[in-house]
Amino acid sequence: MERKHIRWGMIGCGSVTERKSGPAFWQVENSSLECVMGRREEKVKDYAARHGIGCYTTDAKAMINDPNIDAIYVATPPDSHLEYALMVASAGKPCVVEKPMAVSVEECDAMIAAFESAKQPLFVAYYRRSLPRFEVVKGWIDQGMIGTVRHIHWTYHRPPNPDDVAGKENWRVNPAQAGGGYFVDLASHGLNLFQQWFGDIRQAKGICSNQQGFYDAEDAVSGCFLFDGGVMGSGYWNFGAASREDNVEIVGSEGRIVCSVFGDTPFVLEGKESHVSVVDNPDPIHYFHVENMVKHLNDEKMHPSLGKSARNTTWAMEQILSDQ
Repeated sequence: MERKHIRWGMIGCGSVTERKSGPAFWQVENSSLECVMGRREEKVKDYAARHGIGCYTTDAKAMINDPNIDAIYVATPPDSHLEYALMVASAGKPCVVEKPMAVSVEECDAMIAAFESAKQPLFVAYYRRSLPRFEVVKGWIDQGMIGTVRHIHWTYHRPPNPDDVAGKENWRVNPAQAGGGYFVDLASHGLNLFQQWFGDIRQAKGICSNQQGFYDAEDAVSGCFLFDGGVMGSGYWNFGAASREDNVEIVGSEGRIVCSVFGDTPFVLEGKESHVSVVDNPDPIHYFHVENMVKHLNDEKMHPSLGKSARNTTWAMEQILSDQ
């Protein structure tokens, strides 16, 4: 059978769409970005011109309902995901929203229900689930290379953002727009990836604090969690440290795996066998995520990042931050 060509419309044209995501929609086979929508006409017009996109608009509803658009990518802050997603579901089209899925579990549930009713897929841009470098880690785990997995721990810290120190406006640390701060924005990537390896998170607790006072959201978090498969986990995230560290250790009954979520350092297996794996990320980094959506829409394979797993990530983060 001839594969369907997916014509995408994109809502939002912020920094993430410049190199990380946008180009993937026209580089992947049987995929094209046909139209982009933005609230400010000058900005969206410039984006379309620079990237060779033939259509731009400030009217999201018109683009969503355009018969020449097959699916929608929502690349806006989380507080608008629900509104746009419900419009896409009402139009009876597939949709992918940026991560995190929404600002609350309640909004996630409303989105999932709408797309189930519309009988259309709802994807979430946890693109690390589609990256080959993390498939290596999953392969080591599934092959029993470190025996039975007992625990996973993630340490992530970095210096403060100079813009935050300077008091500049930043939606990522505005809980009303983002659902939290950098923990929600960044830790969501790792927690969602760990779910792919060990199953959904069924218990989560945490302690959080705002140590620097640069913004209203949390900037220091310590958490623990339990996966469906019985693996225990813990994490420490701080966004006001002296240096950057991104280190994941997966401890098993017969060895361990050391990797990172955002770094490009080699992944190390110390178990029944010893391996060092170096797998470069694609450019754009969303490439395999978009390719897998096209395959899903052509009934070739199930996409690894759908609404229900993303909802579990939001639920776990809410539990960890509930101390705040």
